[in-house]
Amino acid sequence: MTSRPRPERRKGHPMTRIWNVVRLHLVNRMAYVTLPWIILGSAFLITIAIWMILRSVGVTSGFDGSASSPQFSGALLSILIYLLVAAVMAINLTFPFALGFSVTRREFYLGTALTFGLVSAANAVVLTVLASIEQATNGWGLNGRLFTVPWGGGGTPIEHWFGFFALQLLFSFAGAAIATIYMRWRINGMVVFWVVGGAALVGLFALIAYTNSWAAIGSWMTANGTTGMAAWSLLVSALAGLAGYAMLRRATPKN
Repeated sequence: MTSRPRPERRKGHPMTRIWNVVRLHLVNRMAYVTLPWIILGSAFLITIAIWMILRSVGVTSGFDGSASSPQFSGALLSILIYLLVAAVMAINLTFPFALGFSVTRREFYLGTALTFGLVSAANAVVLTVLASIEQATNGWGLNGRLFTVPWGGGGTPIEHWFGFFALQLLFSFAGAAIATIYMRWRINGMVVFWVVGGAALVGLFALIAYTNSWAAIGSWMTANGTTGMAAWSLLVSALAGLAGYAMLRRATPKN
C-alpha cells in the first residue's frame, strides 16, 4: 500500500509572510512614498499661485481674514484619489506575484491591509504638520484652507491626524474592493458595479430630495463633527475591506 505524499510544509511564521507582503508592496517606493507627495505638492503650489494671483488683481473676498469666509481648496483630494488608484494597482499587479511565493490569499490581504494602515499613518503625520503650519500662518498668509476645514475652529493635531488617517484608509480599501471585483468577475463585474452603483447613488439622491432630508443630514453631520464623521468612515472602510477579502478568496489571478 503506497502512502500519499505529505504536502510541502510552508516555510516561515504566518506573521513573517504577512510582513513580507508589506515589504513586497513597498519595494516600489515611488508608488507609495514619492509620487503621492509630488502630486499633492504640485496641487498645493498651484492653489497658492491661484490665490496670490486673485489677491493681486484686487479680489478681496475670502482674503480679508474673516473666519466665516476663508478660501477653501479641495487639493487634498489629489492624494486621496491617488491612494485609491494605488490600492487598485496593489491588488491587480502584486497579487499574482505574491501567490508565486506560497503566500495565501489571507496572508496577502492582511499584508496589504497592514500596508494601507502604515502608509496612511505616516502620511497623516506629515499632513498634520502641514495643518498646524496652516493654522499658525493664518492659511499661508492668505486665509486659505487646504489641510484644515473652514469650520469647527480648525481642530487639534490629534483630530487632524485621525481624520487624515481615516480618510486615507477609506480610499485605500475602496480601491482594493474595486480591484477585487475586477479580479473576480473581470470586465462584466466592473460594468455591473458601475451601473448598479450609479443607479444606487441616483436613487439615494432622489430619496433625500423627495423626503426633504438635507437639513436632517446636515444636522447629523454637524452633531458628529469632523472627528465623528472620520470615525464613521472607519466602519465603511471595514465593510469595504471585508467585501474585498471575500471576493479575493475566490478570485483567479491572471498575469
